[in-house]
Amino acid sequence: MTDTARARRTRPEGFPENGPAPELIRSGFELENADAAFLHHGLNLADVAHVLDLSRRGLVPPEACRTLLALLLEVVDIAPEEFPYDPVHGEPYNSRERYFVSRIGDTAGWLHAGRPRREAARIALRLHLRRQLARLVVDTVAAGLTMVDRAEEHAETLLPDQTYLQQAQPSTFGHYLLSFAYSVVRDSRRLLDELGWISRSPGGAGCVNGTRLLDDRDPIADALGFDDVIPHTRDAMWQVDALIHVLASTASLLSNFSKLAEDLEIFSSSEFDFVDLADGYSRSSILMPQKRNPYALAIIRGASGVMIGRLTGFLAVTKSPSARSDNLIFAYGEVPRALDLAQRITTLTGGVVATLSVNAERMRDELDRGYTQATDLAEHLVQRLGVDYRSAYVVVGNTVRQAARDGVPGSAITGEMVDAQALRHTGRSWGLAGTDLSAVLDPQQIVATRRAEGGAAPDAVAAMVRDLRADLGTLADEASARLAAFETVEADLLGRARDALRT
Repeated sequence: MTDTARARRTRPEGFPENGPAPELIRSGFELENADAAFLHHGLNLADVAHVLDLSRRGLVPPEACRTLLALLLEVVDIAPEEFPYDPVHGEPYNSRERYFVSRIGDTAGWLHAGRPRREAARIALRLHLRRQLARLVVDTVAAGLTMVDRAEEHAETLLPDQTYLQQAQPSTFGHYLLSFAYSVVRDSRRLLDELGWISRSPGGAGCVNGTRLLDDRDPIADALGFDDVIPHTRDAMWQVDALIHVLASTASLLSNFSKLAEDLEIFSSSEFDFVDLADGYSRSSILMPQKRNPYALAIIRGASGVMIGRLTGFLAVTKSPSARSDNLIFAYGEVPRALDLAQRITTLTGGVVATLSVNAERMRDELDRGYTQATDLAEHLVQRLGVDYRSAYVVVGNTVRQAARDGVPGSAITGEMVDAQALRHTGRSWGLAGTDLSAVLDPQQIVATRRAEGGAAPDAVAAMVRDLRADLGTLADEASARLAAFETVEADLLGRARDALRT
């Protein structure tokens, strides 16, 4: 190519004159239009708020304003699946633009005054997510309260609690369940924090540095019920960190439920037989008539893995240069679907716990034949004899080993057995022959000694139950209040639009 030819060459500028390639439609726009249902309601509200703001500023002629509002209010009543979203025209916003132009011509162009299409989509996503987050908190709190109720019911139901799937110490099923309820409280608080981040408006941010048409961004935020505006215009258009936090919090929530589901799957096995799932949460084998599979637990565990994958996948997508569409193209579907999955699994977990049968006798049998009393026996020796814990630990461990070989359960260990191992380890008897160790070795009395805050004693569990109910109630009230506020502000916005038609 000559220098003259190089000088004459110009890059293509302006919008494309031809339609999208079929491959782009199939691989891009079809996927984006599949997400239209998540954005439809929010896009309608964003458009109405924008038109009212333009009217307030005197930027849009009154007749054009009324024409736009009349059409938008008509579209508000159209279900997303009935609106003519078509990937042939591009992403969902393009279908809306095409529809509006077909109805009212160039008057529809006022919707673009001072606002790119991505701003409308960003607002719509936040409007959708804030409802999902608030509802998820309500459902999460309900699941947590179910755990608390069952924990109170089983505050004195003895359980051989475990670490590494090995029997550890005597506890209660109620105390065990409360460990998951506390995680629910933390996850619910995190979700409400995410709601605070989501409830900030990108409205009026333009593409990267705002627009000369809108000198104040607060009216859009107020009209849509956002708590505040995102202060930096470029950040407002392209930030994704809040979405990462949403996915991380939902992954944490389902991870907590997955831990419980893993435990219950083991506990419900014929080898453990500690619990039974209700029929509605179980499934039969098509081949083996005796099988009773805890199918709901597999769903919970699998969903946790899916959520971790979505978080990881979204992180990979967003690790790109700033101000790139790939940061958010997939967010419009991935984040709402993740929250929908989290809500489904949360209600499923609550149902499993609410209907769970607990086999108290079986768990007590395991306590009676095992050696979960060993720690308490060692601590008793420290208190009574003043020996160091390491010596007590070795002597009791050797006592348990010999008892297991002789077929003696932990509750039947005697002072003579301890003395024999003390003599062997320390070279002297500890003088325990004839000592009654039954109170030290009784699982029920062991649990009763755990009176410190957070312990398994009935009074300690009762105190936790009271605190958890209060905490969960506060979280539920806050989430419900946010939902009610969203309903009110959206109704007020549409009411203002209807009033403007009559003026």
